[in-house]
This record gives sequence, structure tokens and C-alpha cells, in this order.
Amino acid sequence: QVQLLESGGGLVQAGGSLRLSCAASGRTFSTLNMAWFRQAPGKEREFVSAIWWSDATAAYADSVKGRFTISRDNAKNTVYLQMNSLKPEDTAVYYCAARPNYSSRRPYEYDYWGQGTQVTVSS
Repeated sequence: QVQLLESGGGLVQAGGSLRLSCAASGRTFSTLNMAWFRQAPGKEREFVSAIWWSDATAAYADSVKGRFTISRDNAKNTVYLQMNSLKPEDTAVYYCAARPNYSSRRPYEYDYWGQGTQVTVSS
């Protein structure tokens, strides 16, 4: 089992920045592929970013590319999502997810989920 705990959400004005953190426990973090998803009211959960366990290769949704940066600190069992130039359309609950073996952009392929953290961007 893996437990994931997100933090760092909040209210920010458009153009501002936030950094989300996701602390993992229960399994060797360094072998987990980590990802961030988000879900806005009335919408499906969507892929935001992922980072591979093997070489820290990162992937991003087109909507956040160039604004968001994912990173991981295996010594702290934590993955981060640095979000810059935030837009009102980034408003959503952000979820951290984990899976072994390979990374994916499909939420149903992830085995472990955090409880989510709210990000609200005002215009």
C-alpha cells in the first residue's frame, strides 16, 4: 500500500504561483511513477503532469506546458508541482497519483491516490 498526502493548494490571483507537494509513504518511493491530475466541477479528471521513477523524465498536458514544472525528491519521498502564470481555468482539485512499472496519462491506470488539494485562481 501507498499513502499519498497533498498540500500547498490555496487561493491565488491570475498570474500568480503555487507549489503543490505530495508526500508518499508505505512503499519504496523511488520505484513509483508519480503524476498530478486535476478535476474541475462538472468535468472529468484530467492529466496534468507525470514523472518517471527511472530517470525523472517528465510529461505535461499541453494546457500547462511551459507554466508548470514537476519534480521529485526521492530522499524526501515527495513529488512537487510548481505552478506559475496561473489562469482561472487552472482552478480545480489537484490530485497526486502513483503507480509502479510505467507511467501513464490515464487516471484509471493509477493504483494510489491522494485526497486532493483545492487550487482556486481568481481573475
